[in-house]
Amino acid sequence: MNQTAQSGVATDGNRLLGPEETPPFRVERAGARGPFLLVCEHAGRVVPRRLGTLGLAPHHFERHIAYDLGALELARALAARLDAPLVWQPYSRLVCDCNRRPEAASFISELSEDTPIPGNRGLSPEERRRRIEEVFRPFHDRVRELLERQLSAREGRLVFVTVHSFTPVFLGERREMEVGLLFNRHPQVARRVGPLLEARGVRLAYNAPYAMSDEEDFTVPFHAERRGLPSLEIEVRQDLLARQGDIERWAGVLAEALAAAVPAVLASAPHPHGRDIRQARSADGAAGPSPSPPADSASGRRGARS
Repeated sequence: MNQTAQSGVATDGNRLLGPEETPPFRVERAGARGPFLLVCEHAGRVVPRRLGTLGLAPHHFERHIAYDLGALELARALAARLDAPLVWQPYSRLVCDCNRRPEAASFISELSEDTPIPGNRGLSPEERRRRIEEVFRPFHDRVRELLERQLSAREGRLVFVTVHSFTPVFLGERREMEVGLLFNRHPQVARRVGPLLEARGVRLAYNAPYAMSDEEDFTVPFHAERRGLPSLEIEVRQDLLARQGDIERWAGVLAEALAAAVPAVLASAPHPHGRDIRQARSADGAAGPSPSPPADSASGRRGARS
């Protein structure tokens, strides 16, 4: 391995992604007609060839620091049950985190949990720009395009859901909850879905293991909240998604609760269709000022969140 590949530092003007490499987004069930759009930002663990292994041993790409274990399989199972389109990111969160604003320190982590990432240290502005332009922006442009198409087809009646998983132990702290429901300024989906899950015996927490915020999070605030769309981030503990049978069971539980909640959610939601969303057409994290969180929104940084 040469020094460029090992460190992740490019030495010429070529693009980060070659023409033969994995595209920075995948879309499944694009023609689905249900009232949901699903997004999975931490689905994959691919690294561009130019970045080598980011200076990491291969086993690190089996860990939660590289991707959300089980999240893609759960998202696919949910999409099938809910008749929903799914957009997912094949590149590792260690390349850049597609649920962070590009200006956030955790957008390209130099330290993930307790693991240094050598290939992310000392990047030049141009090296950061390549990751934004070739991985982050195309992904969010595709989310936007599909979202606008779904809004048009459904006359604005849509629930925006992102799917994640979290590690059972983080920095030595054991997490007992099974599912977390995260929200920022629009809690209505969580408040409808949560009691339905608790009635099934699910150990549930709100805005845990992380708190959603404008300062760190990107996908829900940028795509859903700017449009006034009902939205939710779902987190499921990774050890509960270790086997396909478990994934199918959790997908059934979650899909049942989401489907039962959606009529009341959409009936009470403001109608966003036709709203001017031109400011949301460029996923660069700096298109217009960030809105201020309301008094009852959860805040707080989560650093290298896993």
